[in-house]
Amino acid sequence: MTLGIAVIGAGMAGRAHAAAYRVAPTVYASTLPPLRYVSIGDVSAELGDLAARRFGYERSDTSWRAIADDPAIHVVSVVVANRLHREMVEGLLAAGKHVLCEKPLSDTLVDARAMVDAADSAASVARIGFTYRRAPGVAALRDLIISGELGKVLHVDARYWCDYAADPSGPISWRYKGAPGSGALADIGSHTAYLAEFLAGDISEVSGGRFTTAIAERPVPLGAVVGHGQVAVSDEYQPVENDDYASFSAKFADGIGVVQVSRVAAGHPNGLALEVFGDKGAAKWEQERPAEFHLMLNEGPARSRGYRRVIIGPDHPYVAGGLPMDAPGVGLGQNDGFVYQARAFLEEVAGIEETESLPRCASFGEGVHNMEVLAAVAESAANGGAAVTVPVQRGAGRAVQVEEASR
Repeated sequence: MTLGIAVIGAGMAGRAHAAAYRVAPTVYASTLPPLRYVSIGDVSAELGDLAARRFGYERSDTSWRAIADDPAIHVVSVVVANRLHREMVEGLLAAGKHVLCEKPLSDTLVDARAMVDAADSAASVARIGFTYRRAPGVAALRDLIISGELGKVLHVDARYWCDYAADPSGPISWRYKGAPGSGALADIGSHTAYLAEFLAGDISEVSGGRFTTAIAERPVPLGAVVGHGQVAVSDEYQPVENDDYASFSAKFADGIGVVQVSRVAAGHPNGLALEVFGDKGAAKWEQERPAEFHLMLNEGPARSRGYRRVIIGPDHPYVAGGLPMDAPGVGLGQNDGFVYQARAFLEEVAGIEETESLPRCASFGEGVHNMEVLAAVAESAANGGAAVTVPVQRGAGRAVQVEEASR
């Protein structure tokens, strides 16, 4: 059976999904069924048409319902504003489509939980995209933890510093509207909190929540704003409603952690960084240098201990047999993560056994748990940093905590 593919959203992340589906059949062995690239959906006919022609999709649609109603389409990525997720996802699942939804799952927990109910009752596959877990360096850190090489995890430091909002003249958009916690925390903090749990297990409690809005108002754009792009602006300004910076402390079953996120961190275009400290050593990885990580083990004389650089290669997750040049030092990037994610999703849709596939994408239940963590941070911030308990994850728990990171 040929799988028909569509992507709803022609912005920056939507284009990443569209490109990833094109490349997904070329990584690893040719086990996927034939793929047909049918549609790119976007409310902007111009943007949709440009993306469809650029990535070789047959057409573009301005209505997501046209995609839901097309029997030739089986797989759909939803990559639009968070507040639009529920209606689209529920409609697509009702139409029998397999859905990969971008994070966060929605803009409210009520909608996100309803989406879980829809996924549970659907006959098709519903997953959420947390792309950074596909970074070979992140998966390598996780392997070091699972193998016991770092020993018991004592604490984790996770930060995501970006500068996409550091320019006060940048235009207002939907990203700057909403309640406290819907800004940097939802946008990039969802990634960061998920990765902290990917390494250290479920967060049971947060405290010390703090939000800051560093730039109080932004100019109204004269055209459509795509992703973090810049456009001509008017002389009219609107207030920024949500957080430019967020931070909190996290308590895990074993160990603690600190999470910081900022969209106004000048000089850091995409500064995701993770550092794990165990009782046998430590390891750290940075997105700005994604083809390496640093490792320190408590071995040998104290005078020669310290961090050493490890170049990522075929002995690390995702690389061997996946990249066309799967040798050490060839370089890796964030776009590769989208390819691995698309491949994993298509393998599950195609019915390929999990033991013969990449690790499955995260479930909608995990997406709700991620939002519950962020909601707890918002509650903590609203109450002067008070400790807030995070609900136990619904269902059987985090499947990602017991899967192998390697293929």
